[in-house]
Amino acid sequence: MAEGTIKKLTDKGFGFIKTQGDKDLFFHHSSLQGVRFEELREGQRVSYTEGRGPKGPNAENVKLA
Repeated sequence: MAEGTIKKLTDKGFGFIKTQGDKDLFFHHSSLQGVRFEELREGQRVSYTEGRGPKGPNAENVKLA
Protein backbone atom coordinates (compact mmCIF):
# COMPACT_ATOMS: atom_id res chain seq x y z
CA MET A 1 0.00 0.00 0.00
CA ALA A 2 1.13 3.52 -0.75
CA GLU A 3 1.22 6.27 1.87
CA GLY A 4 0.39 9.95 1.74
CA THR A 5 -0.89 12.87 3.79
CA ILE A 6 -4.42 14.22 3.92
CA LYS A 7 -4.19 17.55 2.13
CA LYS A 8 -7.80 18.75 2.20
CA LEU A 9 -11.13 17.60 3.65
CA THR A 10 -14.54 18.95 2.68
CA ASP A 11 -17.84 19.08 4.51
CA LYS A 12 -19.36 17.00 1.70
CA GLY A 13 -17.62 13.74 2.67
CA PHE A 14 -14.60 13.70 0.41
CA GLY A 15 -11.03 14.86 0.44
CA PHE A 16 -7.63 14.76 -1.24
CA ILE A 17 -4.43 12.92 -0.36
CA LYS A 18 -1.01 14.38 -1.17
CA THR A 19 1.00 11.52 -2.61
CA GLN A 20 4.76 11.12 -2.65
CA GLY A 21 4.71 12.15 -6.30
CA ASP A 22 3.38 15.40 -7.73
CA LYS A 23 -0.29 14.46 -7.79
CA ASP A 24 -3.16 14.58 -5.31
CA LEU A 25 -5.66 11.73 -5.16
CA PHE A 26 -9.38 12.15 -4.55
CA PHE A 27 -11.06 9.93 -1.95
CA HIS A 28 -14.68 9.54 -0.87
CA HIS A 29 -15.79 8.65 2.65
CA SER A 30 -17.08 5.31 1.33
CA SER A 31 -13.45 4.28 0.62
CA LEU A 32 -12.39 4.53 4.29
CA GLN A 33 -11.39 1.38 6.20
CA GLY A 34 -11.41 1.28 10.01
CA VAL A 35 -11.91 5.02 10.50
CA ARG A 36 -14.83 7.40 10.17
CA PHE A 37 -14.61 10.52 8.02
CA GLU A 38 -15.31 12.71 11.06
CA GLU A 39 -12.15 11.36 12.76
CA LEU A 40 -9.83 12.50 9.95
CA ARG A 41 -7.77 15.69 10.12
CA GLU A 42 -5.68 17.47 7.51
CA GLY A 43 -2.02 16.52 7.83
CA GLN A 44 -2.66 12.93 9.01
CA ARG A 45 -0.69 10.13 7.36
CA VAL A 46 -2.79 7.51 5.58
CA SER A 47 -2.18 4.40 3.54
CA TYR A 48 -4.23 3.60 0.45
CA THR A 49 -4.37 1.71 -2.81
CA GLU A 50 -4.64 3.68 -6.02
CA GLY A 51 -7.72 2.96 -8.08
CA ARG A 52 -9.56 4.34 -11.07
CA GLY A 53 -12.85 6.19 -10.74
CA PRO A 54 -15.15 7.66 -13.38
CA LYS A 55 -13.22 10.95 -13.26
CA GLY A 56 -9.69 9.54 -13.07
CA PRO A 57 -7.33 8.19 -10.41
CA ASN A 58 -8.59 7.98 -6.84
CA ALA A 59 -7.60 6.49 -3.49
CA GLU A 60 -9.32 3.33 -2.25
CA ASN A 61 -9.05 1.34 1.00
CA VAL A 62 -7.89 4.45 2.89
CA LYS A 63 -6.62 3.73 6.43
CA LEU A 64 -4.71 5.71 9.03
CA ALA A 65 -0.99 4.89 8.74
